[in-house]
Amino acid sequence: MKSAEIRQAFLNFFKSKGHQIESSSSLVPADDPTLLFTNAGMNQFKDCFLGLEKRPYTRATTSQKCVRAGGKHNDLENVGYTARHHTFFEMLGNFSFGDYFKQDAINYAWEFLTSGQYMGIPKEKLYVTVYESDDEAYDIWTKEVGVPEAHMIRIGDNKGAPYASDNFWAMGDTGPCGPCTEIFYDHGEDVEGGLPGTPEEDGDRFIEIWNVVFMQFNRTADGEMHPLPAPSVDTGMGLERISAVMQHVHANYEIDLFQSLLKAVADAVGCANDDNPSLKVIADHIRSCSFLIADGVIPSNEGRGYVLRRIIRRACRHGNKLGAKGLFFHKVVDALVAEMGEAFPELKTQRDTIVRLLKSEEEQFAKTLEQGLRILEQDLAELKGKVIPGEVVFKLYDTYGFPMDLTADIARERDLEVDEDGFEAAMEAQRERARAGSSFGLDYNSLIKVDQDTVFTGYDATQGEGKIIALFRDGQEVERLNAGEEGVIVLDQTPFYAESGGQVGDCGTLISGAKTAGASRFDVRDTQKASNAHVHHGVLVEGSLAKGDTVNAQVEADLRDRTARNHSATHLLHAALRQVLGEHVQQKGSLVDSQRFRFDFSHFEAMTDAQIAQAEAIVNAQIRANTPVQTELMELEAAKEKGAMALFGEKYAGEVRVLTMGSGSDENESFSIELCGGIHAKRTGDIGFIRITSEAGIASGVRRVEAVAGAEALTYTQAREAQLSQASAQLKTKPEQLVERLTASMDRSKQLEKELEQLKAKLASAAGSDLAGQAIEIGDVKLLAMHVEGADGKSLRDLMDQLKNKLGRCALVLAAVKGDKVSLIAGVSKDLTGQIKAGELVNHVATQVGGKGGGRPDMAQAGGSDPAALPAALQSVQAWVESKLA
Repeated sequence: MKSAEIRQAFLNFFKSKGHQIESSSSLVPADDPTLLFTNAGMNQFKDCFLGLEKRPYTRATTSQKCVRAGGKHNDLENVGYTARHHTFFEMLGNFSFGDYFKQDAINYAWEFLTSGQYMGIPKEKLYVTVYESDDEAYDIWTKEVGVPEAHMIRIGDNKGAPYASDNFWAMGDTGPCGPCTEIFYDHGEDVEGGLPGTPEEDGDRFIEIWNVVFMQFNRTADGEMHPLPAPSVDTGMGLERISAVMQHVHANYEIDLFQSLLKAVADAVGCANDDNPSLKVIADHIRSCSFLIADGVIPSNEGRGYVLRRIIRRACRHGNKLGAKGLFFHKVVDALVAEMGEAFPELKTQRDTIVRLLKSEEEQFAKTLEQGLRILEQDLAELKGKVIPGEVVFKLYDTYGFPMDLTADIARERDLEVDEDGFEAAMEAQRERARAGSSFGLDYNSLIKVDQDTVFTGYDATQGEGKIIALFRDGQEVERLNAGEEGVIVLDQTPFYAESGGQVGDCGTLISGAKTAGASRFDVRDTQKASNAHVHHGVLVEGSLAKGDTVNAQVEADLRDRTARNHSATHLLHAALRQVLGEHVQQKGSLVDSQRFRFDFSHFEAMTDAQIAQAEAIVNAQIRANTPVQTELMELEAAKEKGAMALFGEKYAGEVRVLTMGSGSDENESFSIELCGGIHAKRTGDIGFIRITSEAGIASGVRRVEAVAGAEALTYTQAREAQLSQASAQLKTKPEQLVERLTASMDRSKQLEKELEQLKAKLASAAGSDLAGQAIEIGDVKLLAMHVEGADGKSLRDLMDQLKNKLGRCALVLAAVKGDKVSLIAGVSKDLTGQIKAGELVNHVATQVGGKGGGRPDMAQAGGSDPAALPAALQSVQAWVESKLA
């Protein structure tokens, strides 16, 4: 049974059991700071399990793409050396959100695995583990399903703490958790390894193929376990592992999916397609790299981009071990697209971008690989013991772009270890940034939780009545807010837009009671989301408000309108950038408020002035066309078929809001189609016009455009016109002749600078003749230590060269002072460098004037900050030189 057939059979089975088939979510988790990458099928449903999100179904099933190659969940170092570890894998899962529980979950798993209609695995080949105290699950397995007790294993707290067990799952230190039951497949007596729970459990004979988690408790910060009101189920089965079972092989790399990739790797590298671990590493890594790029991750030196770069370079390193000549990794992409493109269409649509990025990374790494390996070989030759020092590992990373795991990989081949603690100490700054970007300590019980949804009425109105359903002060729910208190108010319905999709939340007021004396007024300073509730953050200016009160909600309409126009302009700009730069452009973030809009997108180089002007012109043409901005609700899959693009960082339910703007080259074609729940202009002409104010890089492969629209665009343009007029007045010319006059002035300035340099050279030559006569003799060595008035760095260097030519065997120190800065240069004739080093000489003087420096043995420079100490420092040179010559 092929892997693709198993995937579809799983989804079909659970669909027949009333489950909603959901698409795999992105490998970049949406709105989840606790995860580096999506690493399990339950990630996209986390808020459902936490009670923060409600969906129109209570059962779901997916085939989720996952990456475990960084952060808390990291399998990278094991890939290629074991039969089942991967950086990328597919997790088949079925989920219950307060619907069925242990009995159905267990029976579903057993039916799918053993039924002849589906997998048909012999029951005697399966073993089951349960949490030691979970008698309920044990009884279901033995008394209802009929698993023999000899095939049942209870596992308790085997990880050194209460509830720390192979058979107890937790989302974190706090939050949902519960026992789990795992199903293992016996690959046979000819494979080494023992049953789970035994000392030999790490072998390959008994392999876990299915894990069923029973989310039964909520663990609070004090360690107490509280029963959940709606117990849930989260399951996972690795597609690669079940494929190995169904295809009667022992290792994941032997399944059909990997066989085609291994052949493609061997062809690209030019080596035999044998059982070499390096082939497996590359076959695995092409999947994680390609899927990460398809989901918008760009190689960089931070965060997710850094992990991607590490994986690419590890693949390149293993290709090098196999004898690859030239670039090879990007050539494997087409084999992956052929193998998995039907199940994951993003591989097809992003194929060109994936190939281009991988090739670019290969080229960049190839430039440093040879030199870095040579340096490492030198360090290993001098190594005493079996541990590579942390500072060596860091030097390779910092100077030659070698990730630590790449050095560790090479160390493993030599039976060596790396000093990870020393490396981590040297990387402290980078670790701090990484920790700031991954909040694994999040206490899920500290989140504001509101059971009731808020009905949003703001698409068509900026005011309306709403009933207070919850109030919070300092994160705690309260019954009343009083004047002067900051807090959060939740209404049953509101016209206030909650921050989402880059658009800031609305501001305004909530008023209760008479609008004259006795009115209670809450100033809304921001509106955010908590699950499906809109929470109004602000301060109660006067009066008091209590749960159950009715208020009149009034959005600040002018701010809303300006923000809406900017949001619509962002959509037009996105489409224009894809038209100008290419369809690889993907949104990486945005910010839309009433003053401006900002758009981050994937692109590999700075935009040219012509490209910026072209994008701006395209947007303004769409604005002038003044076409209606249309919105419609439709099913997510239908929206995708229509060509709608999703916004970065957003989650989407089954029914989505599709925003259509402008007209394309074909009269029946729209210019922009995106999924968006934001507030927008009624017509494109409402935007007025836009001006792009800046374009810059903010990370490797990510650019940022900032722009203004409407009245702000007019103000910006008028300010630039005023600056142009001022510049023209300064140069006594008309604005239309400014460039010509400025070019002529710059040419004249360059000519004057050239003439000045020539004069300085003549002065230095004359000064050299004068200074040469002031040199003293120490034996056969001429010594000169002199402060040269009015000199700069370049003239000091020119003067030094002339003096060395005139004096022959010599040691020289020249100094210049400008303000409170001292410039120093030392020179030593080459026949004298065995006794005197220029670097040591210049530092002898520099340390006395508050500075330091360095350079070659025959020429070195330094700086200082204490001009008053310079005379004494120069006088000390003679004694220092005499000591070196003695």
